Amino acid sequence: MRLQWLCAIGLMAMSVAAVPSYAQDVVGAALVTDATSARRSELVAKIVGKWSAYVEEAYHQHPESWAAQMSSSFDAAPLDALTTAADARTFTEMNSHLLGITAQKLGDIAADLVLVPITPCRVLDTRVTGTPIAANGTSHFDINAIADYSSQGGDASNCSGAGAAGSFAAAIFNFTVVTPSAAGYLTAHPYLGTRPLAATVNYSGGDIKGNLAVVKLDQGASANELSIYSLAQTHVVADMVGYFINPQATELQCQDTAETILTVTAGGSGNALAPVCPTGYTATATNCESSTWQMPFVYFHTGICSAQNNSGSSASLRASQTCCRVPGR
Repeated sequence: MRLQWLCAIGLMAMSVAAVPSYAQDVVGAALVTDATSARRSELVAKIVGKWSAYVEEAYHQHPESWAAQMSSSFDAAPLDALTTAADARTFTEMNSHLLGITAQKLGDIAADLVLVPITPCRVLDTRVTGTPIAANGTSHFDINAIADYSSQGGDASNCSGAGAAGSFAAAIFNFTVVTPSAAGYLTAHPYLGTRPLAATVNYSGGDIKGNLAVVKLDQGASANELSIYSLAQTHVVADMVGYFINPQATELQCQDTAETILTVTAGGSGNALAPVCPTGYTATATNCESSTWQMPFVYFHTGICSAQNNSGSSASLRASQTCCRVPGR
């Protein structure tokens, strides 16, 4: 067999050398293409052979039908991705490599914020404090890390825990201007930050007018987090209805699937395939159990339990998976 392989290589080399020099590059490219196609076919066969039984058991789909549906993905996948997919230890991992899906972090602290809605709660009212925002002036307010909001005309509480939630990145406010001295606009923005070229509320003189807005807050060490600018002198009321916190990992949640129970005849062997994990959960362990000490396991991984029954009677082989997730917040 080795001699035949060496002869084939030698003949191939001779055939390439026999062609004119200007054509050798073309022949070489064709040989590379053939080798790549052969490698691709080998990897696809490995993937289909490895996961056909799983697909049929877990998704009740005939392997040939599954392979046909996956053909476009097999064709489109780069060879390195196909190689990694063929070596994957789980079905989910195989799909991820094949389709080019990369694992994502739980959240970006600057962008992927989590909304915490609260019962509408007043956090400031300049009518109560008697301190309207001056014309072409800016006032500053404390929004988080505060026991209650009464000092700035708001509710005498921490607004459903918002004041005790620590530093959060943004909040949702319903801003109301009350009897401004002239037409103008209000702009809410992070404390002492550059005032954006935007209006949070547009108003006319003498108006009582409100608008809902999501406002980014300052997360520095200063006591205040919010600044409000007004073109004309006016009183301002702000009710908070929710805030956005940075994403946070929470306690790991795990659960076991139901069991697959397989009867293995005396002297026989069997493969029990555990049910798949619920959506959003990842398999972290394969659990195998036999009804007799005389049926040792020969393989247990990725939800598959394989055993050889060495006893004189039929025995039960049970398979389940432990599935976990980090819910996040």
